[in-house]
Amino acid sequence: MGSHVLLAEDDRAARESLVRALELEGYAVTAVSNGALALDAFAKDAPDLMVLDVMMPDVDGLTVCRSVRAKGDRVPIIMLTARTETSDRVVGLDAGADDYLAKPYVLDELLARIRALLRRAAPPAVDDGVAVLADLRIDLVGRQAWRGDRELELTKTEFELLALLVENAGVVLDHTTIYERIWGYDFGPDSKNLAVYVGYLRRKTEEGGDPRLVHTVRGVGYVARVAEGA
Repeated sequence: MGSHVLLAEDDRAARESLVRALELEGYAVTAVSNGALALDAFAKDAPDLMVLDVMMPDVDGLTVCRSVRAKGDRVPIIMLTARTETSDRVVGLDAGADDYLAKPYVLDELLARIRALLRRAAPPAVDDGVAVLADLRIDLVGRQAWRGDRELELTKTEFELLALLVENAGVVLDHTTIYERIWGYDFGPDSKNLAVYVGYLRRKTEEGGDPRLVHTVRGVGYVARVAEGA
């Protein structure tokens, strides 16, 4: 079986229909009817992705999402809701969701979004000490990096920062974690040091119009991933 999807949907017909569709796509599916059961299932067997209905009895999808994020877990989460207002979408994203789909949704669109999130969350390939993300290759032993056929001229700090982000591709690293891993000290919220080095990396990795790989997650930190549609 493929990736493990945890589905929480209180509508039985909708839940069973989506389970069949996901299994036909090759996913292993754990399906539950409310948020409390979703948290229990998550604790027993961490999934590769979660699909959560917002409106569920006892514990709703937003609460499940916040609880998972409070544990520091970055598993991809898609929220499903009958509400279509922009404010509802903002609440879901602020709770930590990666994507938000209004009901009634088109099944093919949901499946496409699941595939996209799983691609983004997939760890970079590491073979013989070489980390790969899209056309970016990093020789972790020889301390060299290339974007396509172009070798990147990186300082020691730039190399270590890029390697850290790419080795954790798809995972948002907060400012404190990056500062402590790269500099051994958290310079605090007012420091611009990290932003400056991210700017250096972007100029070097995006030279010639190459797509961005180092992204800002506003108010949190940075993540290395392939941009949607790139």
